[in-house]
Amino acid sequence: MLVRVDPASETPLFEQLAASIRQSVIDKSVTPGERLPSARELAGSLGVNMHTVLRAYQELRDEGFIELRRGRGAIVAATAHSYDSLTEGVAAIVAEARTQKISLAALTALIREEYQ
Repeated sequence: MLVRVDPASETPLFEQLAASIRQSVIDKSVTPGERLPSARELAGSLGVNMHTVLRAYQELRDEGFIELRRGRGAIVAATAHSYDSLTEGVAAIVAEARTQKISLAALTALIREEYQ
């Protein structure tokens, strides 16, 4: 699993980490039951604070992407959803938004409003 962060980005590091791992689960480059690096190991390899990794892992746990088990670490959840059909629908929506020159902020607001 390749995880990248950009310290110069305005996006907090924990959000970048969570997004990177989330994408790996969605595109199936990590599989259910696969063990993720320990927080200490991942933090060391990325040069970030261990608490940053733990916060990302907790967010992913809350979203159902991973399970955190004492002594076993972070494991990709066996119950992780299949996002194939949703990914296709999102791609179509994004393409339509680009055609209509709708900003990402406006599109995100529309999706958030519809979701609620």
